[in-house]
Amino acid sequence: MTESAQEFYGRWARLYDLIARRTPGIARLRDRAAAACRLDPGDTVVEMGCGTGANLPYLRERVGPEGTVIGLDFTGPVLERARAATAAYDNVHVLRGDATRPPVGSEGSEGDAGEIDAVLATFVAGMLEDPADAVDDWCDLVGPDGTVVLANAARSQEWYAPPVNAVFRAIVVLSTPPTTKLRYEDDPHRRLDEKIDAAHARLRERAIAVADETHVFGVVRLTGGRLE
Repeated sequence: MTESAQEFYGRWARLYDLIARRTPGIARLRDRAAAACRLDPGDTVVEMGCGTGANLPYLRERVGPEGTVIGLDFTGPVLERARAATAAYDNVHVLRGDATRPPVGSEGSEGDAGEIDAVLATFVAGMLEDPADAVDDWCDLVGPDGTVVLANAARSQEWYAPPVNAVFRAIVVLSTPPTTKLRYEDDPHRRLDEKIDAAHARLRERAIAVADETHVFGVVRLTGGRLE
């Protein structure tokens, strides 16, 4: 029987946390993602799919002690690590929930923080069935002049891409549940590319100002969009 995504990511929470915090260059990427959110002291930011909480301190640094940071994820063991990592901050809240139906931003919702100034989603779009639809929902959540930022991994488009993409494909296959499956009806890395392309394209459509960056040999795409 195929294991669920929650079981898969829960089982690998410790390794994921190590990769999320110790991969060379990852700290700079997280700092750039936080900067792209265009946050000011006192703002409210929601991270969709916060994982083990590696981005949350960077976001808290931007909003200051008077701001609010909300991290949302659906996997219990992963959230436990996020809560432990941010326990010292009384304005960082970690909630369990689905990024496609976030329990924030509506009257009476759990962790309601009023107007949301920015939404950040890193390495999340590829896990969703309809990432473009999710991006629409995230854009609708932010207030006037708010920002949505996406960071995702997809195949590199650089001139030196072939060896980079070979490694990337192996990582995608190994990280796609179930890990024991040797053959897929269609390549996981191609499905991932399609989802990432759709998510970033939808953000560009919705935004009135867009900034794009690439990192890690062109594998990581960072897009920030300012909404009306």
